[in-house]
Amino acid sequence: MNYILFLSTKKGYIASLIANCKYVFIKTTYSIEGSSNELRVSKAFTRNLIWIMPTEATMKLTRSQLAVYVITPPTYPTGQELADQVEQSLKGGATIIQLRRKGSIIDPKDSTKTITITPELMREEALLIQALCKQYNVPFLIDDNVQLAADIKADGVHIGQDDMPIAEARKILGDDVIIGLTANKLDDAIRAYEEGADYVGSGAVFATGTKNDATPLSHKAFETICRSIPIPVVAIGGITESNMDQLDTTGLAGFAIISDIFNDADIETKTSRIAQKANRMVLPHTALTIAGSDSSGGAGIQADLKTMMAHHVYGMSAITALTAQNTTGVTSIFNTTPQFLGEQLDAVFTDIRPDAVKIGMLSTKELIQVVAEKLRQYDAKPVVLDPVMVATSGARLIDENALDALVNDLLPLATVITPNIPEAEILSRESIKTAADMEHAAKTIFDTYGCTILLKGGHTINDANDLVYDANGIHWITGQRIQNPNTHGTGCTLSSAIASNLAKGYPLLESIERAKRYISLTLSAMLDLGQGSGPLEHGVKIKNEL
Repeated sequence: MNYILFLSTKKGYIASLIANCKYVFIKTTYSIEGSSNELRVSKAFTRNLIWIMPTEATMKLTRSQLAVYVITPPTYPTGQELADQVEQSLKGGATIIQLRRKGSIIDPKDSTKTITITPELMREEALLIQALCKQYNVPFLIDDNVQLAADIKADGVHIGQDDMPIAEARKILGDDVIIGLTANKLDDAIRAYEEGADYVGSGAVFATGTKNDATPLSHKAFETICRSIPIPVVAIGGITESNMDQLDTTGLAGFAIISDIFNDADIETKTSRIAQKANRMVLPHTALTIAGSDSSGGAGIQADLKTMMAHHVYGMSAITALTAQNTTGVTSIFNTTPQFLGEQLDAVFTDIRPDAVKIGMLSTKELIQVVAEKLRQYDAKPVVLDPVMVATSGARLIDENALDALVNDLLPLATVITPNIPEAEILSRESIKTAADMEHAAKTIFDTYGCTILLKGGHTINDANDLVYDANGIHWITGQRIQNPNTHGTGCTLSSAIASNLAKGYPLLESIERAKRYISLTLSAMLDLGQGSGPLEHGVKIKNEL
């Protein structure tokens, strides 16, 4: 039998205990009449639960500390040479270091000879690397040697299934020291959590030459482990810069890497590239949409937030207007006051700072000025501006005063703007009928306002080919026109997809290309809702990944 347990944060109140459910949230302490009480749940009870991840505040390690988990080569080099290589990895972005030594190692000066790892040599290397880790403010762990970790006050240890039990290690090290455990089976991972491990290393997820006895683990089995315990899971075994992407969306907390880093001639640069990829996949990313609300859910902030979720980005919103609309059209608009819009932006930026900002519908001069003021105040970047000026029907949506504010106050703050053909005609003051016209108008806009332009070619100029114009000139992004009459919210979705990819650290041009592929997926899904031009299938990316 499975259970769900809710513990209220309100003083003296436990909400409910419900049988026959699969999910659980457990708060380790609760208050009854002012007294703090520990929640105790039997292991027999917990083994039947699927856990929801606790907040990072309850963990000794955050996901950011586990993202690039660098393990020293078990067979080479030694001493200061090893320390120098570790420092290169730290400069490149290593977030945690594990010293791993087993028996003897290959002599780096003579590959026909071996060097025995004596306790003295192990301690010497540990102290050298520990000092570096303190300098770069990253945790330092020792593989298996619990006593050495205790003697030099290392940040933690990593132990295998056949090494010292966690309970015994905890007695030696104390409660504040990190203990990681290798667990290649779900039962072992659950047991590791129950016995007090702070994280689990699981694999081999790929073939590896550094641990020949590692049992292969399917990616599905690895994902199951990641999503079944409330402590972080690090992937181990055969991980390289080129295969990391295969583990995206598994729920992992980091990548443990040895050979692909230490076998590279430029350890710092290699680690830096790995760190960029790891951070995109395992760290929380945030984005803010500043736009109007669409009551039908197909455009505006609703489309933006769905798109951000599909890209595994945490979305936030500041609402500029409420609209009464559906797939057949807009019947009413109620603008937010400039003061309230400013208060929304303050609330977001002073708590969860967005990694990227998307701007959509801004119908008045005053609202535009508030947004510009707050973007400057908080130095917000990157900024994706969808200059909503013309409806699909051709109707003008912005008056001259608002247009002047948009051009003078917002465009200089934008990283990229995403006008359609009619909007580009307004900004460039040029007629656009051909692909050559698109190129000329984009250059005019770039020369005038200084921001990158994504000029969307969907208004029958060519077959869904879009034009990017930046400091390097013209980039055409080709696409095949998808015969789908349901295109409500396409512009909102594209711009928020660009913002999502920028939030994850992709370069601008790649962010645009990825966003365009996402749009193609949402159109190809052929969702058909409503009596007019229906919405896109924003969840298609999620479905494809499961």
